[in-house]
Amino acid sequence: MIRFANPFALYFLILIPLGILLYYVIFRWKNRSLQRFGNPELMKKLTSGVSRRKQKFKAFLVLVSLFFMILALARPQIGTKLEEVQREGVDIIVAVDVSLSMHAKDIAPSRLEKAKHEVGTLIKQLAGDRVGIVAFAGDAFLHCPLTLDYGAAKLFLDALDPGVIPDPGTAIDRAMQVALNSFDQKERKYKVLILITDGENHGADLKPLTEQAEREGVVIHTVGIGSPEGVPIPLENEYGIQVGFKQDKSGTTVMTKLDELTLEKISLQTGGKYFRASSSEDELGQIYSAVTKMEKKDLGAVKFTQYEDRYQIFLFIALLVLLLEILVPERRRVKTEWKGRFG
Repeated sequence: MIRFANPFALYFLILIPLGILLYYVIFRWKNRSLQRFGNPELMKKLTSGVSRRKQKFKAFLVLVSLFFMILALARPQIGTKLEEVQREGVDIIVAVDVSLSMHAKDIAPSRLEKAKHEVGTLIKQLAGDRVGIVAFAGDAFLHCPLTLDYGAAKLFLDALDPGVIPDPGTAIDRAMQVALNSFDQKERKYKVLILITDGENHGADLKPLTEQAEREGVVIHTVGIGSPEGVPIPLENEYGIQVGFKQDKSGTTVMTKLDELTLEKISLQTGGKYFRASSSEDELGQIYSAVTKMEKKDLGAVKFTQYEDRYQIFLFIALLVLLLEILVPERRRVKTEWKGRFG
């Protein structure tokens, strides 16, 4: 069975009938031009060295070569082969803060966009590890279950927005609880939680959850987004245009500050590391470097059915036919009889 890896290239086959039409018009135009140029019998003698049959044959060879080139471009694939890929890795869940405070722009273009960019870079580096995404604000939910489909994970990441969770606030405890519940409860290792937030926890005490994570073998790395000095929280309308800053009931502008102490305590108790997000964009790279040194679990052998490319055959035929076209002369041998001086 033949399949084409690039079937859209077959649309170029329309060039074949167009080429036939073009050659027909050219040959017809040449004949008419010769007839108008002079006496037909005289023109026939003057052009006796040119073979019309060979010209048509050369045109045929060009079209045949074009046909096989188009087939080669479509990448025909014949037959299949099975490959076994042994996967090893760990389970990584990234919890991303999508609360209103993540709209703050003390890190350009915003805290949330910075976080999404770094997570996207992390996903590109993954090789064999399962990845999941938890979104949290005043509540939390599993936005993307653990998966080996990094393309799907990236789509879920791009969809993260403060609007996905209407509950205000930053409940880090809920994010941790949802993440812990999403891991395999039977395992006591191979599990990593990356918590990305500005660290302002508005939920319950985190100590019981960090102790639970430690018991279940979950290593928590934390990334702080923002500045400890604090910045106002911008408010945007439905078109994404800033219309002011968040204020409390007394009319005072609310400031959002990075709570590094909380994040450091979480990572320290579970054997992880704390990083403050910087312009170098290397925080998650360093975290993944630490993850690669962890003991990995066998995720099983995955069998792939892969078609074998056979475009080389069609390309070879196209080049061979084109070479033949070059070698075929347009002129034919004209026999002349020399009768001598006194013939």
